[in-house]
Amino acid sequence: MASPAASSVRPPRPKKEPQALVIPKNAAEEQKLKLERLMKNPDKAVPIPEKMSEWAPRPPPEFVRDVMGSSAGAGSGEFHVYRHLRRREYQRQDYMDAMAEKQKLDVEFQKRLERNKIAAEEQTAKRRKKRRDADIYCSPPPAGYNFFKAWSQKLKEKKLLAKKMKLEQKKQKEVLAPWPGGSVGSSQNQEQPSSSSEETSGTEEEKEEEPSFIMGR
Repeated sequence: MASPAASSVRPPRPKKEPQALVIPKNAAEEQKLKLERLMKNPDKAVPIPEKMSEWAPRPPPEFVRDVMGSSAGAGSGEFHVYRHLRRREYQRQDYMDAMAEKQKLDVEFQKRLERNKIAAEEQTAKRRKKRRDADIYCSPPPAGYNFFKAWSQKLKEKKLLAKKMKLEQKKQKEVLAPWPGGSVGSSQNQEQPSSSSEETSGTEEEKEEEPSFIMGR
């Protein structure tokens, strides 16, 4: 049996390979060395530092015990107490001014984001409409497009025929209308007054032939 002293002997540790000393000359080389060191053992967890919390002044105490008095005979240490209090007050005021400026910048940034978003949506809508119009013009006609096209063509032909008929009727009216210097219309108009004059003369002759029984006529 093996003795307990022999079983407690640990195996020798593996010797590390000597590495050449590399002194980085700039920030890029330093970052390169850090990345190479991390990639040698990718299974090793990398400590990621947490984000530092923003400094904020100490909240005011609920009960002030060291009240500064105006009595004479203050010691030499009161000046230093006053100096620290003044420094804290100045820090508090600077912090309040910085927070107000930060809030103002945040509000302006949000407004600028909203304006940019509205402008981008309008531009996108214009381009979408342009693409849709292009798709409509370039896409093949729908199923009932041929029927609609034939119907519109027939309607155009009917309109043209109606227009031609109106023009022909207008020409016929112009031909039958009276023309200066004697024409068909003028001869007809001349015949009408002649016939009316003959009728008036015939009526006068009939009146003359009728016997009159009234004395003095």
